[in-house]
Amino acid sequence: MSDNDDDIARDVAAVARIGAVPSILRVICKNTGLGFAAVARVTEGTWTACAVQDNIDFGLVAGGQLDLHTTLCSESRAQRVPIVVDHASVDPVYKNHHTPRIYNIESYISVPIILPNGEYFGNLCAIDPRPAVVSDNRTLTMFTLFAELIALQLDSERERSATEAALLDERATAELREQFIAVLGHDLRNPLAAVGATAELLTRRDDAGLVSLGTRLRTTTRRMSRLIDDVLDFARGRLGGGLGMTLAPVSDMADALADIVAELREANPGRVVLDQIEVNRSIDCDRGRLQQLLSNLLANALHHGAPDRPVLVDARVDGDELMITVSNSGSPIVLEDLQKVFEPYWRPATSQPGGGLGLGLYICSQIVKAHGGLLSVSSSAEAGTRFVARIPVACAG
Repeated sequence: MSDNDDDIARDVAAVARIGAVPSILRVICKNTGLGFAAVARVTEGTWTACAVQDNIDFGLVAGGQLDLHTTLCSESRAQRVPIVVDHASVDPVYKNHHTPRIYNIESYISVPIILPNGEYFGNLCAIDPRPAVVSDNRTLTMFTLFAELIALQLDSERERSATEAALLDERATAELREQFIAVLGHDLRNPLAAVGATAELLTRRDDAGLVSLGTRLRTTTRRMSRLIDDVLDFARGRLGGGLGMTLAPVSDMADALADIVAELREANPGRVVLDQIEVNRSIDCDRGRLQQLLSNLLANALHHGAPDRPVLVDARVDGDELMITVSNSGSPIVLEDLQKVFEPYWRPATSQPGGGLGLGLYICSQIVKAHGGLLSVSSSAEAGTRFVARIPVACAG
């Protein structure tokens, strides 16, 4: 690990987040009689206190540093073994060592903290100006176990931090992607409008071939326009703005829904769409959004339903709710997929190319949710696939 200040600050903060460290240091001081204990981050060039228990006014606090070469931890780091001194002034190895003289200490113990991946982090150490028996097996075992516990906690902390960083990167990437999609969708509108205008002109020509070409082009343009609408709605929802909704009394909801059925019939001349729309009262809703809801549900049914069977559209007021139902025959949706149909970008494994981005049903669910309603789906071989949107007739607020 680098010796730079940012890295060391992160390591000090990581030790501070380990709730057991203060208790460990207190236990060490109490059981050994030593007056100062610390968790130190030791690199090739620095000795930094990450946490301390100071009962002798040694004067070092968390974040404080010592000259590495004045400490015994540099030797412990090099050899990766504990260093234990009971009485420095009479110890044959340490009586002339500079560290006890510099810091006026007699008893000393330092055990390396080695992370599970083998990386040396630092030392768990304790000192006192008085002699003390710390070389016994009981004390050394206690220090070793505490050092291993701290190493495990540091490793978990690093994994947690790495996971959080990855999530932040993923969220930032997702937000950038959605912003890009939104801008791209917006910028596609002008050229698409020009294509749509060209299609309309072609359908008005006397040449049957040009009329046919214009009709196909107009159908494609409408489909692309719906895809752009879906992308923009998805991006707005994910970027925090939510779907744009304007709830107001709508007295011609039957006509609004019938217009969508007529539009999809025209776009799919080879398919049969049967509708029964009986909405004979005012509905508090966003008219355009409910049209979008039916358009997405009906387009989905036409795409996935059996081509030789009709798609059924039913809209009526049921008590205090507007109920919009779209049904189609064909292969049923398997149970595990039923739980995913309203997820963004999800498409069944059997879906054929050209079926859209997998946003239509997600946006349907968001439209119904924004109206305070509920969108459900059922599917079986006998009854086919059935989407039901229940929306309160009157605004809740």
